[in-house]
Amino acid sequence: MDRYTAILIDDEEPGRRNLSVLLGKYCPEITIIAEASNAAEAKEKILSLTPNVLFLDINMPELNGFDLLDSLTKKDFAVVFVTAHKDYGIQAVKAGAIDYILKPIVIKELQQAVNKITDHFNQKKSDLVIENEKPGRITLSHTGGFSVIEMKDIIRLEAESNYTRVFVQEKKSYFVSKPLKVFEDNLKDNIFFRVHRSYIINLLFVKEFLREDGGVLVMVDNAKIQLPKARYNDFMEAMKKLSISI
Repeated sequence: MDRYTAILIDDEEPGRRNLSVLLGKYCPEITIIAEASNAAEAKEKILSLTPNVLFLDINMPELNGFDLLDSLTKKDFAVVFVTAHKDYGIQAVKAGAIDYILKPIVIKELQQAVNKITDHFNQKKSDLVIENEKPGRITLSHTGGFSVIEMKDIIRLEAESNYTRVFVQEKKSYFVSKPLKVFEDNLKDNIFFRVHRSYIINLLFVKEFLREDGGVLVMVDNAKIQLPKARYNDFMEAMKKLSISI
């Protein structure tokens, strides 16, 4: 089991003590190396101890949690916000937080946050291994020649018989004489998800999930894709690894 060092940052001592007890009892992956009661103290300890994780309160005197993150030029750590306020979810996402836990802390939610921390660092290890091996671009051959596009710009892929329509940003699409299975075998990045036999989507371009008709995904280009019941749990698990649930 991998272990991760953490600093607890909260201006209320009972809050730090409670979180410390819960982590010690239910999350053996986390080793607490320091605590801080304000942003200035926290910054000093972050720079000297270089923790893997910050468990960070938002509302603190003088500088809040977001101010603390903004003051740091190097952020080689994961952030989990632990707060009594539910109104900062969007701001937390923009700040790059791994998760957002509301007080009073629910043990299951704390454990889920630690699982996300583990997934985050495992993915970083994987990225380091394949960084020089994995191409970031893909060449699409079509009737007019070929086009080279960034994989991260692919919104979705749709099967049309033994061909595939590739939809990318800027409202472009390419009709490629390859079956969808070829793309599934080559788009190994965890941002791509095979919805069913006719669609592969980029999870980063999912705009909405609607429960109508059993489950519908709305992409950023407003395409609606039916999500089969059999793929629901896998889809939700994949999304949890890429976003914060609020």
